[in-house]
Parts: sequence; C-alpha cells; structure tokens
Amino acid sequence: MSTKFILLIILFIWGAPSSYFRSKFRKIVYKTSDWKINIKPVFIKEIKALFFNIYPENSNYIKVRNHYRFYLVIYGIIFAVYLSVN
Repeated sequence: MSTKFILLIILFIWGAPSSYFRSKFRKIVYKTSDWKINIKPVFIKEIKALFFNIYPENSNYIKVRNHYRFYLVIYGIIFAVYLSVN
C-alpha cells in the first residue's frame, strides 16, 4: 500500500468523529439542543466562537471549543501531509 492511501485511510478514520464534535460545539454556540442545528448552514457565529471567546463565563463552552480546536488542528495537519505526499 502506498503512503498516500494510508494517509487517506487515516483521514477517514480521524474524520469520523467530526460530526459529534461539531454538533456538540454548535449546540453550545447557538444555545439549542435541537438536532437540526447540525444541518443548518449557519457559520458566522460558529467561526467567531471557534477563534474568540464569545462565552467567557461558560466553562463547558471553553472545554468543548478547545477539544474541537485540537481536533481540527490535527485534522489539518493530516490533510496537509496527505496533500504534500506524491
């Protein structure tokens, strides 16, 4: 198996929990428990919440945001390595 194929498999495996992390994050950001928030294309507040501290008093938001940031950074690194391998 080639390195690029192995990296593609790793990307799929690492990408599997993305819907869980994003759902949990969006429910906190938009202050809802409705499942429909996962399919709505609302991004501005979500992006602000990811890069800034929109709820400084909410420790759960900060914890979930930091986990989501870590997840996205690792995903970005894997994706960048995948793109750089020939």
